[in-house]
Amino acid sequence: MKSPETKVLMVEDDDSLGSILREYLNLKGYEVVHAKNGQEALDKFWAEKFDLVLLDVMLPKLDGFNVARDIREKEEGYTPIIFLTAKTMQADKLEGLKIGADDYVTKPFSMEELQLRVEAIMRRFRIGNGNQMPDMKIYKMGKYTFNRLLKTLVDDEGKEKGLTDKEASLLELLVMNRNEVLNRKDALMKIWGDDDYFNGRSMDVYVTKLRKMLADDKNVKLNNVHGVGYQLIVLS
Repeated sequence: MKSPETKVLMVEDDDSLGSILREYLNLKGYEVVHAKNGQEALDKFWAEKFDLVLLDVMLPKLDGFNVARDIREKEEGYTPIIFLTAKTMQADKLEGLKIGADDYVTKPFSMEELQLRVEAIMRRFRIGNGNQMPDMKIYKMGKYTFNRLLKTLVDDEGKEKGLTDKEASLLELLVMNRNEVLNRKDALMKIWGDDDYFNGRSMDVYVTKLRKMLADDKNVKLNNVHGVGYQLIVLS
């Protein structure tokens, strides 16, 4: 069970679902504050300190996307946000990720699924220490949105690809050095901890996989720079 210090702002305009969620999360050890519209959510968020926001998209007065934008633009630290919504369109999911959502759960969902999502998000953040955002987050390159925390690559049509830990780590290094050459040895030492032959061959395989994942956008190219390393070129 989670400690009472884990405080959740739940924004849900459906009274029945809201009551069920609050009761369930309370039983699991979370402290839950319930807001029923977007404006109330912002009023509560800025008045109190929360560790997590569960945010419905379709809300009275102010929708969930605008609530999330306001939080991301104005907060000094970083509070994880999980969208709860009945919407199934990929465009809505992509919009949420672009704004800075950390996860997205589509209704109907089981209480157990939601709990697992919440626990996974909370493990990524240092609760009780200012809710500082980890160094690795969301990057935009061409038609793709790369979420380092979720290890996903989503294109503008909402098609999502999952990445392994190594793929995500390598892609982040490439994105952070976009349009510049990423030194091969540096990448090996940072990700594998050793630049031996076998790790080098392994990295080549991952580069090939990433190149295939990015192949649908002609403005994004992952090139080998002979004898030096790799270069992620992003033209737009």
